[in-house]
Amino acid sequence: MAHPAAPPAASHWSDAPLAWRDRLLGSARFRRWAQAFAPTRWIARRRAAQVFDLVAGFVYSQVLLACVQLRLFDLLLAQGPQTLAALALRLNLPPAGAQRLVMAAVSLRLLEARPSAGGDRRYGLGPLGAPLAGNAGLAAMVEHHAALYRDLADPLALLRGEAAQGRLAGFWPYAGTGSPGALPTPQVAAYSALMAASQPLVAEQVLQAYPLQRHRRLLDVGGGDGAFACTAGRHAPALHVQVFDLPGVVARAAQRFEQAGLAARCSALGGDFFRDELPAGADLVTLLRVVHDHDDERVLRLLRAVRRALAEGGRLLLAEPLADTPGAEAMGHAYFGFYLLAMGRGQPRSEARLRELLAETGFTRVRRLPTPLPLQASVLLADAA
Repeated sequence: MAHPAAPPAASHWSDAPLAWRDRLLGSARFRRWAQAFAPTRWIARRRAAQVFDLVAGFVYSQVLLACVQLRLFDLLLAQGPQTLAALALRLNLPPAGAQRLVMAAVSLRLLEARPSAGGDRRYGLGPLGAPLAGNAGLAAMVEHHAALYRDLADPLALLRGEAAQGRLAGFWPYAGTGSPGALPTPQVAAYSALMAASQPLVAEQVLQAYPLQRHRRLLDVGGGDGAFACTAGRHAPALHVQVFDLPGVVARAAQRFEQAGLAARCSALGGDFFRDELPAGADLVTLLRVVHDHDDERVLRLLRAVRRALAEGGRLLLAEPLADTPGAEAMGHAYFGFYLLAMGRGQPRSEARLRELLAETGFTRVRRLPTPLPLQASVLLADAA
């Protein structure tokens, strides 16, 4: 396929040495030498393993999916290490299939072999499987990714805009309609349930990063069916919390508040935050995993609406994974870049880009608050001027 001519890029002094490096690393002769030479052998092996992990990543994810679908981690947490024969019986798998899955999970450190007083080897939770045991939010996210993998079957069609609307776009229906406020409750139930199940992952980071007790009224924009509102209400006993989200989404919030015993301090209002004015008077507004779902134009519109709604001296707390997170760089542009492309709307952003958007909409004193696990969420705090 012939590529259209592109204007030449401006040269840089580093081009020549980097071109030499690329030719060297691409040379089969050099690779053979590096693999045989003792001082460089460990580097060659590590790079080869990293490349293979990129090739095999989908298979690894399917091993994880099978374990989650079978509730294998929960089983081992509840009943302790099991033999292969016992696992085959409990998982309703043929012995050969159980062995294949267990050996794969051991290699990925999801499971590990355990000592046994008898002759049969037992298998228990590994260091990467243990955090998944009993974690409904992580399990829901893993199972949800089946839709994403189907949409990524032809990545070139996705990149060229030639792919038909996929499963992920259907899962997040607001991304593909101009009238999200008209979406009925049944159509938004699936994604609302996923957001509620995974909300503790973000809520934990937010509550450890910032004391909500210093505020009197919180407006959680895009707060779904009130999962974070309940967490915030329990965390700060004097705080009044209001959720603003699509009418079909917040329909179940009142029931959640009633069941949590928080109906006196927690409420919900339905609307479209791109078209309707936000409730005014809160001294803290939260946007949790909301901004990266939308393009810059929509984000600017939303931030201006938040600023108008905030009380004098109020603050905005914005939490989501950032594209430039140290140690998790692939999470931003690789994972979220393609996830949001398949979803049909949104883009990953760096802290610097979010600071620009906040400044453009009149927010000041933007600072990043440290979180225990930035991979799950980073937190930016900004003041309304």
